[in-house]
Amino acid sequence: RRNGNHDRHSVQARGWRGKCDSSKADMKIKTIIVEDEPLARERLANLLEADVDIELCAECGDGRTAVEKIHELEPDLLFLDIQMPELDGFGVLAELSMPKLPAVVFVTAYDQFALKAFEVHAVDYLLKPFDRDRFRAALQRAKDRIASKQMAPAEEGLRALIADLRPEAKSLQKLAVKSAGRVTFVKVEDIDWVEAADNYVNVHAGTAEHLLRETMTSLSGRLPAEKFIRINRSTIVNLDRVKELQPTFHGEYCVFLNNGTKLTLSRNYRGSLSRLMGDGG
Repeated sequence: RRNGNHDRHSVQARGWRGKCDSSKADMKIKTIIVEDEPLARERLANLLEADVDIELCAECGDGRTAVEKIHELEPDLLFLDIQMPELDGFGVLAELSMPKLPAVVFVTAYDQFALKAFEVHAVDYLLKPFDRDRFRAALQRAKDRIASKQMAPAEEGLRALIADLRPEAKSLQKLAVKSAGRVTFVKVEDIDWVEAADNYVNVHAGTAEHLLRETMTSLSGRLPAEKFIRINRSTIVNLDRVKELQPTFHGEYCVFLNNGTKLTLSRNYRGSLSRLMGDGG
């Protein structure tokens, strides 16, 4: 049934199309599959291609490629595997710097305890192995959500779900920083802000700086979500250290910390603004 343009085996980690069909993009639901298992990815593609409302834009076999494709193609819908090496499904979502997240249907092998969290937060999921009827039901719910344009509650549900399924972040109290043959322990409560530094993150705590070999996404997932937020692709800030916000041009804000540090809240991270402003915003 497929020709050379649909060869998924040779491009499984890169997405098999460079863009959606522009003549159909406005009418159809632009969709990306993110799944590291080739057979599972193939099955999802078969099911999606059978639906006349779907325009399948890309298939990605890893999280890092998925982030690139999502930014490039700006899909309406993601079928997103959670358990992937290096950058998992939650990590993919954390890396996205977009004004509006796509609708997400998680594809997961999580146990029943974890699935209760999905149901509580009204997040669509497919439990492996799933049958055609279960797939159709999840796809229809995603279609209805997209058609209604009521995406804000879904985004809130995603954030709450990630917080629930990453309980280790709530109990993290110290970071272990290795340097010059020594290990320095930095209390999480002492961290003012964090910035990306190539393959490291630079942790600012008082007058000290600590280089930690970790990605921003990984550290963001480990820090307590109720205390730390990402305000741009390269910066995480401790909410307790924020002193003042000042609007600037193009929808951005200057974020001033108690120690005088000046940071930038990117317009693509405006969702963080309400948390910075608190209940009084």
